[in-house]
Amino acid sequence: MPELSELLASLPRLKLVAFLEGCSEAEFGTVTELCEMNKSTLSKAMTVLEDAGYLTIIKGYAGRRPKTWLTLTDSGRQAYRDHLHALTVLAERARRAPDTNGPSAIRNSH
Repeated sequence: MPELSELLASLPRLKLVAFLEGCSEAEFGTVTELCEMNKSTLSKAMTVLEDAGYLTIIKGYAGRRPKTWLTLTDSGRQAYRDHLHALTVLAERARRAPDTNGPSAIRNSH
């Protein structure tokens, strides 16, 4: 079975990586709003993901206003895809599992 990522087991980090998988880059304020995260939680998630090499943080200005842009690295994108694949494999195991261990083992409604 493929490995689930311990790093992406945190909901804020998973939300951030999943959101950034859908775009090339995003501004900090936009991420807080669309991912429904507070600034502190997002900042902590960013730091961990940057330290792991999954995220690039770019600081700059839009006019006179400081802005922070976030983008996934290639390894961050691959880690997200691998994590998603591992989740899919796990769900498939449940769907295909035979109900041979009695009535409470597994019930499939699909």
